Amino acid sequence: MPDQNTAALDFLLTRQSRPAKTFTLPVPSRDELIPILTAAARVPDHGKLEPWRFIVLEKPALRRLADLAEARAIEKGLDAEQVAKGRGQFDASHLAVVVVASPKPSPKIPEIEQTLSAGAACLALLNAATAAGWGANWLSGWPSYDRRFLEQGLGLTPEEFVAGIVHIGTAPLTPPDRPRPDLGRIVAWVGA
Repeated sequence: MPDQNTAALDFLLTRQSRPAKTFTLPVPSRDELIPILTAAARVPDHGKLEPWRFIVLEKPALRRLADLAEARAIEKGLDAEQVAKGRGQFDASHLAVVVVASPKPSPKIPEIEQTLSAGAACLALLNAATAAGWGANWLSGWPSYDRRFLEQGLGLTPEEFVAGIVHIGTAPLTPPDRPRPDLGRIVAWVGA
C-alpha cells in the first residue's frame, strides 16, 4: 500500500464551503494570498499553456464592480432581485479572486481540456484558502456571463471568460454539513 497523507485526505473528506455573505474582516494580506495562489496554479495543465489567470479584487475594486453590476442589470432590464443579487455579490465581499479561463491556441491541447484546467484552478484555490484557515466560497452569478461587464469591469479579452469567483474572508461559523452524493448512484465499476 502506498504512503498516505492522512491529514490531506481527512481535509478533503470533510472540506466544506462557508457562506460568502457571512465573511468578515480580516482577509488574507497580499503576502498571505501568495501561497494560496501558488497552490491554485499547481493544477493539471497539459502543454504548460497556463490557460487561466487570476484577478485579485480588493475592496475598492469590489465597490466599482458592484456599481457596474447594478448599472448593467438596469440596462438589461433585469428585475429588482437580479439587480440586488448582481450588486450584492461584490458589495458584500471584502476580497475575491476571479479565475479567468484564458484558452490558448494549441494543436495538441483541446480547448475543453484547458477549460477543465481553469475549473480545477477554482477548486484548488478554494481548497488552498480553506486549508490556510480562511472561509472560501466559489460563486458566479449573472455578471460572470455578461460580456460587457467582463470586458469593462475586469478587462477580459473576447476569448476569455470567468471560470469562477472565489470569495475569501474570515468565516464566523461552520454551517452544518449538507447531504453528499450517494456513491452507489454515481459510480460505475468496470472490470472488463
